[in-house]
Amino acid sequence: MPAKRDPLAQYNAKRDFAKTPEPAGKAQAGTSGHRFIVQKHDATRLHWDLRLEIGGVLKSWAVTKGPSPDPSIKRLAVRTEDHPMSYADFEGTIPKAEYGGGTVMLWDRGTWVPVPGKSAKDLDKGHLHFTLDGERMKGEWLLIRLKPKPGEKRENWLLRKLDDAHSGAGDTLVEQGLTSVLTGRSMAEIASGKAGKAKPQEDRGTVPARMKQAAKASGAARKTSRRSAAAPLPRYRPPQLATLVDDVPTGNGWMHEIKFDGYRALAAVKGREVRVYTRSGQDWTDKFGPLVEALAGLDLPSALLDGEIVAHDAAGNPDFATLQKVLKRGHGAQGAGDALAFHAFDLLELGGEDLAGLPNIERKEQLEALLAGAAPPIHVADHVIGAGERLLRGMCDAGQEGIISKAIAAPYASRRSRDWVKVKCTRRQEFVIVGWKASASRGRPFASLLLAQHEGDTLVYRGNVGTGFDSETLANLAAKMKRIERKTPPLEMDRAAARGVTWVTPKLVAEIAFAEFTAEGRVRHASFLGLRGDKPAGEVRPEQPEPAPDNTAAKVAISNRDRVIFPDSGQTKGELADYYAAIAPLMLPFAANRPVSLVRCPQGRARKCFFQKHDSGSFGEGVHHIPIREKDGGHEDYLFIKDARGILQCVQMGTIEFHGWGARADAVEAPDRMVFDLDPDEGLQFRTITRAASDIRAQLADLGLVSFAMLSGGKGVHVVVPLTSGHSWDEHKDFARRFSEALALAEPERFTATMSKAKRKGKIFIDWLRNQRGATAVLPYSARARSHAPVAVPIPWCDLEQADNAQPFGIGDAAALIRRARSAALAGWGFAAQTLPAV
Repeated sequence: MPAKRDPLAQYNAKRDFAKTPEPAGKAQAGTSGHRFIVQKHDATRLHWDLRLEIGGVLKSWAVTKGPSPDPSIKRLAVRTEDHPMSYADFEGTIPKAEYGGGTVMLWDRGTWVPVPGKSAKDLDKGHLHFTLDGERMKGEWLLIRLKPKPGEKRENWLLRKLDDAHSGAGDTLVEQGLTSVLTGRSMAEIASGKAGKAKPQEDRGTVPARMKQAAKASGAARKTSRRSAAAPLPRYRPPQLATLVDDVPTGNGWMHEIKFDGYRALAAVKGREVRVYTRSGQDWTDKFGPLVEALAGLDLPSALLDGEIVAHDAAGNPDFATLQKVLKRGHGAQGAGDALAFHAFDLLELGGEDLAGLPNIERKEQLEALLAGAAPPIHVADHVIGAGERLLRGMCDAGQEGIISKAIAAPYASRRSRDWVKVKCTRRQEFVIVGWKASASRGRPFASLLLAQHEGDTLVYRGNVGTGFDSETLANLAAKMKRIERKTPPLEMDRAAARGVTWVTPKLVAEIAFAEFTAEGRVRHASFLGLRGDKPAGEVRPEQPEPAPDNTAAKVAISNRDRVIFPDSGQTKGELADYYAAIAPLMLPFAANRPVSLVRCPQGRARKCFFQKHDSGSFGEGVHHIPIREKDGGHEDYLFIKDARGILQCVQMGTIEFHGWGARADAVEAPDRMVFDLDPDEGLQFRTITRAASDIRAQLADLGLVSFAMLSGGKGVHVVVPLTSGHSWDEHKDFARRFSEALALAEPERFTATMSKAKRKGKIFIDWLRNQRGATAVLPYSARARSHAPVAVPIPWCDLEQADNAQPFGIGDAAALIRRARSAALAGWGFAAQTLPAV
């Protein structure tokens, strides 16, 4: 007779029981129990393991997003190896290097039975209809096996709840199930090795969940208090900001929260001591007296909470206009309908320990435990895992602002990033008030407000808003604007739009709802929501949905994202990578398939930087090599990139700047781009350089050549001349030299074609040497290794003379640059079919 197959052979073969605390075991033949468990498992991906006792083993499925009580939500459940019955009580941490490495919590347990007329043998047919009686999962459930795709090895099933008395909406099971049913510990406490006391199963379920959470929270607070009684009141730190996107991210790696319509606030607490800070770091403790008292009443250990302060309208929804009115009256004058609420959604410090490096979901669990005993007006913001689109629809149907989606595994970063993204139901942005127009209506102080936003260092007109004001708001705004009136406009505007305007100093920031931006960049159907006292006017910039980075680029792991590489502005390697990921579609037409030289600054721009044009293969498979003949007759491999992945792999290796050849990698002997770099002597006004560029454009036009202007991100301007190939490098260089020398001879007081510093005094050096074989010029949209992280940007000729410097944009302006590139003025920039003239 053939030997009987051991159902646990695969389980035992995958584990080294000398290294993992998991139990070894054998199948318990002859048993017919109906035990079930669910273990929350933070391995490579956070998931929930459903295990049903069948035939003396635990049949197992990995449920990627956790079980949902909502019958409309189907969860992917991947069949895994059978586990021994002894695994039903396992809770602890599997070493990272071992199979399934990570923290395991006993999340639920109880009994299961097939519904009448069904049996466990139905699994072989690809379905199982059963009832659960656990501490969290109850009622009827269904497992259905999916048809495998060609070549797919894993066994995929769907788990879903059937509609009964125990069904519900959303992901309430996952949201509320933050502690172990065995020991009452959170995932963080299990991972830290905190001891837990197991409770008899018959005693569980008799204590209300609220009481269990409160006991757990008070125990955690006592531990924190004992460990760090001397921890000081936390200091303010810049909050993490979300990037506006069009689509809700999908997958079990994201948690989704309501986007509250209020003021962002960080609350530093320690016992009765409480400070409340705005997003920009202003101390507004005095403005939120009742909330401060409520937080003080919780007698919390030293902690820094991140959240949103809201006021509710008559319908009970968070409403920014209502919040404005409450703040205007002052907390001392608040009535019964003026109650403010604080919705905490993150925990950055606890007991003197910095939690920012922990994953989002773990910080949220610790926040839940810390505030388990809180009551209104202090709340913990709910979240769902997965199902973000459904949450967004619900928020939009309820007239709310939108949702925030957060990468579950990401740490907290005090900057804007794509680990937090926001999806809005309607367009709402902040604008600076730059003036007002008088009203013809009696008793109305103004008809409309003129709005603007910063693009680089320039204020740009964005249209008017004339609705959304009540009489009190009108009077208050009129009084504020009266104090800051000015005679001259603070921005450039056409005469028609500026007619009849009373100008004001651009200090007041307004939140505006609107339907869309017109082609001219003006708001349509705008409505005033309120003033924002928590944000400086200088930070108000357009907010456009950022396109998702190229999928291949998104897979490039960027290490040390928080390393500051621009020390004067505090911008990091991660921010530089995010800039290049977003800007890659604009940059690649000029950068792809050209030999490039990189400016690498592995320790940041303040440390040692160096050029690199060769590579031994250390950058990654997205950075390619082309053998090019050197002057000595030998060949060396030069770098070139093809896509966003290549750009990001260079950034991962410390690259800040990208400089390109004037020829393509597949035709290095056929130049197709000429660049005249206008390099000014120290002290020359920038207007002198822009006029010189325009004059050079005219001279090139006389020769039949179309040219384009680019602000270098450094000191000067590049005049770029695209060409069709067909001439040699000698011809290319000779034309550039003779053209530059002719300009210098014609106007020697303005130009020099000689690199010598001594001959450059008071002049502009026309750097034609960029146009010889092997030379490079900085590529459009490349960042520069200079103060405040500027970038090289194309500019229309019509705008060049208004430019004040060569650095109007930086790596924080990707969204503005993407929108700007779509304008008619930049359409076709850098491309023209023209041959080098025979001069």
